[in-house]
Amino acid sequence: MAGKFCVSLSFAKDNTDKATVAFVIANAALGSDKETIVFLTNEGVRLTQQGYTDDVHEEGFAPLGELMANFAAGGGKIYACSPCFKKRKLDDQSLVAGVAVVGGAKLVEFLSDGAPCVSF
Repeated sequence: MAGKFCVSLSFAKDNTDKATVAFVIANAALGSDKETIVFLTNEGVRLTQQGYTDDVHEEGFAPLGELMANFAAGGGKIYACSPCFKKRKLDDQSLVAGVAVVGGAKLVEFLSDGAPCVSF
């Protein structure tokens, strides 16, 4: 892959438009042959849970769950901030495909070579 790309997302059902667009951009980066991660923080970590996105479908876009599944199937990695995840008492046995719960050092490592990052 030629280069890296990061999408940082801190929203879930509190702003489904931003959550959806973040995964649209992430899929576009994958389609452009970028090694792509989505780093979930704050409320965004709720997207890691199976069934959570079942009712999220912004007009004009594919359903959020489908966008996330396509991203993971295409080789994208979804990292969830461990302290944010633990604070919300989420279930690490109910993760959707492609998710790993990690510390902030994983994001720093990915970005340290100058990878661009957009935030939602």
